Amino acid sequence: MIKLSDEQRAIIEAPLEPMSVLACAGSGKTATAVHRLVEIRKRLGNHRGRVALLSFSNVAVETFRKNYRMLTQHMAKSVGRDRIEIDTMDGFITGNVLRPHAHRTMCASKAAFLVTGRKSFLGSFKIWPGKFPVCITNMQIGVRENSVNFYCTNNNQRIDLDSVEAMRVVDRLGKTGAYTHSLGRYWCLRVLKEQPVILRALARRYPHILIDESQDIGTFHQAILEHLVDGGSQVSLIGDPHQSIYEFAGADGSFLSEYAQQPDVNHYGLTCNYRSVPTILGIANKLSGRGDTADRPAPETSHGAFIVTYKKIEVEQIIDEFQEAVLAAGLSLERSAVLCRGRDFADRLGGTDSVVGQGLVKRFAQAAILRDKLGDYLEAFKSVAACIIGLLEQPPQSLLAMLTQPACFPEVKPLRRIIWGFTRNADTGLPMASQTADLEWHPKLLARVKSLMAEIQQKCDLKPVERLGNKLKKTGLPNAPLIQNVGPNHIQKARIKIATVHQVKGESLDAVLYLATKEHASALLAGINTEVGRIGYVAITRARNLLWLGVPVNSIEELRPALIDCGFQEQK
Repeated sequence: MIKLSDEQRAIIEAPLEPMSVLACAGSGKTATAVHRLVEIRKRLGNHRGRVALLSFSNVAVETFRKNYRMLTQHMAKSVGRDRIEIDTMDGFITGNVLRPHAHRTMCASKAAFLVTGRKSFLGSFKIWPGKFPVCITNMQIGVRENSVNFYCTNNNQRIDLDSVEAMRVVDRLGKTGAYTHSLGRYWCLRVLKEQPVILRALARRYPHILIDESQDIGTFHQAILEHLVDGGSQVSLIGDPHQSIYEFAGADGSFLSEYAQQPDVNHYGLTCNYRSVPTILGIANKLSGRGDTADRPAPETSHGAFIVTYKKIEVEQIIDEFQEAVLAAGLSLERSAVLCRGRDFADRLGGTDSVVGQGLVKRFAQAAILRDKLGDYLEAFKSVAACIIGLLEQPPQSLLAMLTQPACFPEVKPLRRIIWGFTRNADTGLPMASQTADLEWHPKLLARVKSLMAEIQQKCDLKPVERLGNKLKKTGLPNAPLIQNVGPNHIQKARIKIATVHQVKGESLDAVLYLATKEHASALLAGINTEVGRIGYVAITRARNLLWLGVPVNSIEELRPALIDCGFQEQK
């Protein structure tokens, strides 16, 4: 899509007032949001205020930054071109509220800092809802009926925690300056409530705030935004309530849907789908009750939405057949995916469900399998980076997030290059997964990691822990290769990506195979009134040209009439 539509121009050129934009899948939300950001910045001229464009994923933020640079490369700095901030919602509140101001509300003697995982000192910060304690890093927090509530989950079941006890533990942790991801939003809200001067200053600094993917706004983010609105910021929301798939985190899309009903908020819509062929869009419309139009005509090559049946023991065969269909249609395997509802199923299909070893060695083994079996170098890098951080004596806060966002944190680029080199090079870095795990792979891993950590200490001034060998024991490694049939001269066969629906949210894919259970397919057919139904909706709306819906063979007779009525065809 190059030319902006009338709907997009209406949004971009609208008055500088709060707005709510309800957009269908594939409607060009990203382009619209960035153009609106540019337009607001132009109209503000030399105004000292900044304009914020926020989202909920690092991928989206990188895309926004790249597009903004392209659109403003010829804009004079005198019009305030650089007075903008593009970040995640949590990154925004961390940089503007938590780090500079939260310590006063927390009664801490130093700046607030994020804690994750199992830091030893966190062992004394637990809540006891029953026989077993809940570590504070596993505690979730939300807002219900204007009151803060604390809870945890066990086997997908919510367990409410005693608010008085939880608050006591949270306050005690706060006095150390530490906060978890969930508690960061809690402390931000308290700062805005208890330090009104900070709220006023923040609203003056950011007179206009745009939120993309606003269906992902949870209860705490909503409360924070409502305070900013009360403080004077003009907040605009862009998103699709039908793609709200984080209900477990308190994000059910209701804030976006209800925001348009507020009297001082202007309502707009994006109803043209630039992504999917008409057949796939027709199914999406039927499931959602929308009447969106397709910009793309039907191509001459193979396309459409098809039903396929599978047995669990034959699922690999279905994936192979789908890959062949993708290639036969002239589509890209790299831009296609097999999608599952659950992480466990995706791991099993991807071959990473039974990784051997323990602790950091298990994570290194997973990285080797991701690289050598699946050809997924990015995920392998993330696993290796997490291991390296686990081997540092005092790693910088949020180092893993910094390593995955090089454009935002140029100071970590030297370390990133070192880790990438180790990840890619099987001869001098992460050993090949085809080697015998306990006798060949592990000794090489141990020796090379020690050399790697010495290089990191020398070039990046990051000190490794003492006695590295204690953290890299070969416990649990078999006397067999991590994976079979991968030789030193092996050329990785192209393999389609296997992921959960949540992992590809926001992406545009040439072809999608959504492997559904009977429950998932039934929820999909029932529409977008349940989270499982919306997950199915997100899965099918990722597809540009080709969509396969995998249904268990023992369920097809019951589901076939509704699937055909919805617009699917049976794959011959």
